[in-house]
Amino acid sequence: MADDNGEPSDDLVPAILDTAHQYNIQVAFHIQPYKGRDDVTVHDNIKYIIDTYGSHGAFYRYKNSMGKSLPLFYIYDSYLTSPEAWAHLLTQSGPHSIRNTPYDGVFIALLVEEGHTHDILAGGFDGMYTYFASNGFSFGSSHQNWKAVKNFCDANNLMFIPSVGPGYIDTSIRPWNNHNTRNRVNGKYYETALQAALTVRPEIVSITSFNEWHEGTQIEKAVPKKTPTRLYLDYLPHQPSLYLELTRRWAEHFIKEKEQWLM
Repeated sequence: MADDNGEPSDDLVPAILDTAHQYNIQVAFHIQPYKGRDDVTVHDNIKYIIDTYGSHGAFYRYKNSMGKSLPLFYIYDSYLTSPEAWAHLLTQSGPHSIRNTPYDGVFIALLVEEGHTHDILAGGFDGMYTYFASNGFSFGSSHQNWKAVKNFCDANNLMFIPSVGPGYIDTSIRPWNNHNTRNRVNGKYYETALQAALTVRPEIVSITSFNEWHEGTQIEKAVPKKTPTRLYLDYLPHQPSLYLELTRRWAEHFIKEKEQWLM
């Protein structure tokens, strides 16, 4: 779902789901902040999404430890709403709780600062993700903190979803932010992040991003391209599909690793 800067996304969802279904891919929803977003409006969003798209074959559901298959939702910038308000929606005793209703799900909050771990727990979330592709940019996106975060999550029955990316450069839209640029190093940055993620044995690893070109985090195929206002980074001397190939290789490795962890 788009934030206030994005295009309305609802018209695109059926096409995304239909196309995903053709390729045996499933789709989860990433709920961006928007004007007036709170526990009440997100309740309405969840109800609408599940009522409208929940029966589609490409609608992603996660099988939890209780054996229930529930929709999974990422809540971006979740810290903008208080833990007390989220608890109204996400704890069983909340005044408009979705728990144990047809609109229950797996709700993943954004971890930016260390203190957010306790807020996420108090808010009734099921887990946390780190989103940002720039190692060291935030507490959550710093690989060195992932073990401690995973330990906290394990102790509190929460899911930890580390987010990895192939690099980062957003100076075309944020000229002042050069210090957060992370060079791709011909794929080594991506592989280092993936290894750091797998080291903490997560259930899920998220990737930032498939095609967020303006922040230089895309893994989509890329060829050299220059416009009057922008030089797009390409993957030369490698093939345009370098990062998709790395993703496939690491996904296969992740699946094998998870089988070992469960033994």
